[in-house]
Amino acid sequence: MSDLRDNKRVKWPARAVVTAGMPYGNKPLHFGHIGGVFVPADAFARFLRDRIGADNVRFVSGTDCFGSPINEGYRKLVEAGEFDGSIEEYVMRNHEAQKSVLEAYHVSLDIFDGSGIGHAADVHQRVTNAFIERLYENGWLKRTSTLQFYDAQAETFLNGRQVVGRCPVQGCKSEHAYADECDLGHQYAPADLIAPISTLSDAAPEMRPVENWYFDLPAFADFLRAHAADLAADPEVRPVVPQTIAEFLAPPVIFVKNEAYEAYEAVADELPRHAYRPAEKGKASFEIEFESIAARDEARSVLARANIRFRTSKTLVPFRITGNIEWGVQAPVIEGVEGLTVWCWPESLWAPISFTCAVNDERGLPRGSWRDFWCSDDACVYQFIGQDNLYFYGVAQPALFEALRPGGLLDGGDDALALRQTTLVANHHLLFGKTKASSSGKVKPPTGEQLLEHYTPEQLRAHFLALGLDQKSVGFSPKPFDPDEAKRSDPRVADPALKEGALLTNVFNRLARSCFYEAQKSCEGYLPLGPVTPEVGVRARRALRSYDELMHKVELHSVMSLMDEFIRWSNKYWADQIKAADAAGDADARRQVLVDCFFLLRVCTLMMHPIVPVGCEKICDYLSFSFDEFFSWNYDFDSNDELCTAAEIDDARHRIQELPPRFDFFKKHESQYK
Repeated sequence: MSDLRDNKRVKWPARAVVTAGMPYGNKPLHFGHIGGVFVPADAFARFLRDRIGADNVRFVSGTDCFGSPINEGYRKLVEAGEFDGSIEEYVMRNHEAQKSVLEAYHVSLDIFDGSGIGHAADVHQRVTNAFIERLYENGWLKRTSTLQFYDAQAETFLNGRQVVGRCPVQGCKSEHAYADECDLGHQYAPADLIAPISTLSDAAPEMRPVENWYFDLPAFADFLRAHAADLAADPEVRPVVPQTIAEFLAPPVIFVKNEAYEAYEAVADELPRHAYRPAEKGKASFEIEFESIAARDEARSVLARANIRFRTSKTLVPFRITGNIEWGVQAPVIEGVEGLTVWCWPESLWAPISFTCAVNDERGLPRGSWRDFWCSDDACVYQFIGQDNLYFYGVAQPALFEALRPGGLLDGGDDALALRQTTLVANHHLLFGKTKASSSGKVKPPTGEQLLEHYTPEQLRAHFLALGLDQKSVGFSPKPFDPDEAKRSDPRVADPALKEGALLTNVFNRLARSCFYEAQKSCEGYLPLGPVTPEVGVRARRALRSYDELMHKVELHSVMSLMDEFIRWSNKYWADQIKAADAAGDADARRQVLVDCFFLLRVCTLMMHPIVPVGCEKICDYLSFSFDEFFSWNYDFDSNDELCTAAEIDDARHRIQELPPRFDFFKKHESQYK
């Protein structure tokens, strides 16, 4: 029994779902989508398929077909005369472009449909109805009349992205604030948006009342505190997750500029019970803290009437479920309220459930089999997200899932069928150079297609995974996109994006070629079998064990560091040992070097498979093994004999394919050859 099989520190689920968010259906994918979320999620999903079996893994995502960004993007193109199709055709065009780019980067989704596309759309509508109706039955939905922006000149209510202003949340540095959220994920009441302007008319919009359904998120404060405490106590949970949740669990606070203190004093008695805190040294605002969100909202009205400007703190506020724009998933009719659509954020939270159902439908599995992945104690859902979205996935989603109890989704009241909380894999920002880039911001990042004009997908995959986004925001600085033309054209300036690619195109290639060419030269084109040298076996199993533990923590940059060290060690072992065998003229020693190094090549290829799958699968092909048997962790890893038939073991060799001269398993991009 190997050290790996005896690893008590790692316990993998029997089944797993991996999600990668949902890109809006109004634009192509830029490098942040790909390198920050999709490639890390794909590497982890590929590893899980190798580790626990492909049939036990669902890797799901899709285009977010609805929401105000889609409406606004479509409107602008039509008005500019750049698109003359329907909004459905607009979304589908973007969806197909996104799907094509993901395929180009070898992202191996089991489904990439959309919330409004194909069979997944029908399933999503059914899941949406069930989710909202269960929330209502359990008493967690409230019908609330709120003020919504209305453009009197255009004579229409405005969706979220048709209103721009400044975020009212204290300390926010967002460049873009919309009707009720900013691009850093802060939520607020539309009436609090500072200096709102309609994008339709460039006029200041009015506020008019509308009715919608809201989820009582503040009622789950105690649950979320306990949930955040559990996460903080788990050493494998990234600290940013519980820290961000905790930020929203503070009491509601209003910040008022110090110069407005006298005006505040004049109306203080009209405010609900509150605590006044003077400004800390060097701060420009004093604070007034309230006992509840309702009390804070009452105070907002008093302060507004007194013309006192203020900002609000992060806190739990009712979470909007429905909206009033036409383009969206239809909301079920409750209490006779018709014509509502579901706000894109809540329905995108349960969309991965819909996608899992759709995949299982495609595979002919029972309709309820999705629960094996989302409800079972021996299953786990891993959600790869950007830290900007932690409010939705870390605050709103856990409360929504808890609110379905007793019971779960699409069932009766059996609590054994309740949704399990998910594991959030939150990455920090992938910067463009030193700047947070956004396709809607001033700094336009390169798209996925543009990067592939200069790099191979595997070079970029390896680089993205090595950046360490689990620890901090990191800059992506591809030399062909450097704004400094002198640096772009200077051959002495190295390209940071090629650092990991050199491991593939130089070292890993060299190890693989050396093994194959030597087998063709001295072993008649066979892979020699037999026990590996003890030092090699111990070193390989130690690497496998470390890799397994790092993957369990989803420390992908540490995985890349481990692989850099192990591949280089393996290549050096080859060079040193074959040189010694040649010097001694020892044919048996030469054969043992091949036994050892083909074993090291196998282990390297297995561990690099999630990272650079295409090149690794080429190695497997030339080794003449099937993918299913080769890319599996269900071995003792004591020699290559365990991959072979009894007859091959008796013969002590396994036939491999002939490798052409100067063959590369991992190629450079054609632009990189001089």
